[in-house]
Amino acid sequence: MGRKGNLIMLGMVVLLVAAPLVIVRPKTGPGGEAVEMFTGADGQAQDAIAEVSPGYKPWAIPLMRPPSGEVESMLFALQAAVGAGFIGYYFGSRRAKSGSDVKA
Repeated sequence: MGRKGNLIMLGMVVLLVAAPLVIVRPKTGPGGEAVEMFTGADGQAQDAIAEVSPGYKPWAIPLMRPPSGEVESMLFALQAAVGAGFIGYYFGSRRAKSGSDVKA
């Protein structure tokens, strides 16, 4: 692929990143207040449980509560990166052991 193809692909990536920012509009609640759009599954599950069973008491407590949402996101991203590293290492070592490396 030449320089022109690379520029086209870069433009498509920029378009894919920018399109949701332009297309998606913030939601508003019944009182006109802004509603958080991209909540996690944990928050949605808590809301559903509170709606179905208002007197529910959790039977387990977290070992640690992150001080902020940013720290929680960072820990989640770190967990994903470590997992991807292990998976990449596993498949790389399997390929090296099988001797199917591509010669240049």
